Amino acid sequence: MRSPLAFVFCLPLVLAGCSLSSTGTPSPDQGAAIRGSVYGGQQPISGAHVYLMAANTTGYGGAGIAASSNNLSLSALDPAKVLTSDSVGTYVLTDSNGNFSISGDYACTPNTQVYLYSLGGDPTPGVANNVAGLMAVLGNCPSTGNFLTATVPVTYVVVNEVSTVAAAYAFAGFATDATHVSSSSTALAQIGIQNAFANAANLADLGSGTALATTPNGNGTVPQAEIYALADILASCVNTNGASTGPSTPTACYTLFNNALSAGTSGSVPTDTATAAINIAHHPGANVANLFGLIGSNPPFPTGFALPNDFTMGIQFAGGGLNNPTAIAMDGSGDVWVTNNAHINVITELSSMGIPLPLPTSVGYKGGGLNGILSIAIDSSGNAWIPDNNTTKVSEFSSTGSVVPGAPYSGDNLSFPYAVAIDGNGSAWVTNFGGTPSLTVISSAGSITSGASGYGSDGSLLRPNAIAIDGTNHVWVADVDNSNVIEFNNSGVESSQSPYSGGGIEVPKAIAMDGFGNAWIANYGNPDPSNVAKLSPAGAALSPSTGYTAGGINNPYSIAIDGAENVWTANSGGSSVSELTNGGAAISPSAGYTGANVGQTDGIALDGSGDVWTINPFANTVTEIIGASAPVVTPLATGVANNTLGTRP
Repeated sequence: MRSPLAFVFCLPLVLAGCSLSSTGTPSPDQGAAIRGSVYGGQQPISGAHVYLMAANTTGYGGAGIAASSNNLSLSALDPAKVLTSDSVGTYVLTDSNGNFSISGDYACTPNTQVYLYSLGGDPTPGVANNVAGLMAVLGNCPSTGNFLTATVPVTYVVVNEVSTVAAAYAFAGFATDATHVSSSSTALAQIGIQNAFANAANLADLGSGTALATTPNGNGTVPQAEIYALADILASCVNTNGASTGPSTPTACYTLFNNALSAGTSGSVPTDTATAAINIAHHPGANVANLFGLIGSNPPFPTGFALPNDFTMGIQFAGGGLNNPTAIAMDGSGDVWVTNNAHINVITELSSMGIPLPLPTSVGYKGGGLNGILSIAIDSSGNAWIPDNNTTKVSEFSSTGSVVPGAPYSGDNLSFPYAVAIDGNGSAWVTNFGGTPSLTVISSAGSITSGASGYGSDGSLLRPNAIAIDGTNHVWVADVDNSNVIEFNNSGVESSQSPYSGGGIEVPKAIAMDGFGNAWIANYGNPDPSNVAKLSPAGAALSPSTGYTAGGINNPYSIAIDGAENVWTANSGGSSVSELTNGGAAISPSAGYTGANVGQTDGIALDGSGDVWTINPFANTVTEIIGASAPVVTPLATGVANNTLGTRP
């Protein structure tokens, strides 16, 4: 077996075509568009089948979604030219040094997302492992030419456990298994899956098969040690003969596969290591100790990662004016918008890759009367609406960060505005603390349509702290001092059944609507324990009298619903993120998700790529938890307008 050091020393020469041995079959096509090597634990795998796969657009893959012809990945190699095919698709073989070469004999639709999938082969001479599955993300299929002539040329690819971990987490929201990666064909879905595939480049270097410490832009901290630990877990099976004997004499593959089930602690057993990696990304809190135990005393990748609470993978971003961030929201392109309230009153915009905008440098957006900004909402046009809590104004910024003409908006009933949500007509609904507590409605054109006194100014509101709008355009307001929820129709008339209480509502800090019309309320709890409450569309308590408290719920400060109708909270008391099913059952561990780079979490937003975004006001950072959720329609305003809240794009 070749020493891992040989691989390390060769890395600087890989792009120049460095060979780890003078023997073996040379690359048959010197003008190849894609060349690379397949390694298991830094040992070359010979005789592996290497497929060029494209994500489908006829139906979603993802956690809990069965494999079918609707979400089957597409084989991109031309079988008439490559001539070697099996039940997975057309493939090329790796030579005795693990090298492979793919010519321009492939066909993929421009802007479909492409990845390499390697299966089988011999990780040690004469020892075959049919369950050794590895992946590497290539990204967008070029509209012209080939991957060598793409905007970001692909010259050499190392397919190994590190690239597999990066791929599995990056496109987890769209993957059922290694050969079923797919989205719908909608414009929002195509944005989401493109951004998801792009995330792999923030985790690993494609040309060397190594984990990154910082993102290529330089402003993101990557959990490098965690990536290597997961790679070591996969390598424990890849570098064997693939045997999977029973529990009496468990092999590494048996332990891996039976602790990386399709439903976490239950479900089907993966048939290869690439699918095992995807299952771990889907269920990062399941069987952690058993999986971690697969890292031996002499693992092929760097050690130093202690037994974690879970395997969530976060990238922590700084820059762009981040300074005491207070709220977070997503737009339709996958960019994240953050308000900052450290006496600088700046709005930060980060791309889906975490890069501060606008390029080339960014210190955030200013102006527009910003003063005491604590919340933000994005409308369907991509404009950002921000109440100025220290004034009587509401600011509006365009999707490019400029103040919209006519903004900021003011009126008689605007007084210490706090929270904001956008309805299906594009109007902004704003809660007011000052004067007589009320709701102000500002049309998309900037005119106040709620009258001089606003809605709810009859004394029913005491301190309206949070607001959300459902798919029928009804407005739900959480009153933190009254510890109740009040429902209004779109004309500002309060429901005769509200206010609503029960189900554990106590000091409600945030509210979100799911696709069934249910209201989910994050309760900070003071002095009572914190929890999450659920109300039916009619306002009836669906949660227990103590609310839902499992899964690490601890002083939840923000709440969101993903595309599988699962519920997410940012727990400021636990420095964690929690995930519940729509029935209130815990998905996250008892301490919540506290994995790499999660940190203090005060705000939460979900994107169309399956990522969870949180803010850390003390570290002045934003964390992107890669591939943890189901992709969801963004911005929320689009979900309201199309009645697609809690659904995939």
